[in-house]
Amino acid sequence: MVDTIGIFAGFFTTIGALPQIVKAYRTKSVGDISLWMFVTILTGVILWTIYGTIKMDWPIIITNGLSSILNGIMILFYFKFYK
Repeated sequence: MVDTIGIFAGFFTTIGALPQIVKAYRTKSVGDISLWMFVTILTGVILWTIYGTIKMDWPIIITNGLSSILNGIMILFYFKFYK
């Protein structure tokens, strides 16, 4: 039960970046995006991934690993589309 809650919490946290990624990709615009927010979140989820790896806690590893990728994509989009 605890792992299920962790997986769902991680899932919703992870997909939170998706609407912004899709919007940035479609509009090719990131002018209203805070780069520092995504850098801060990326730093946090990377640290969570390391923590999960040390503890061998798969829900933490998987969800934060995926979140790292998504937030990294958003940062790449920021640099690609920023005018």
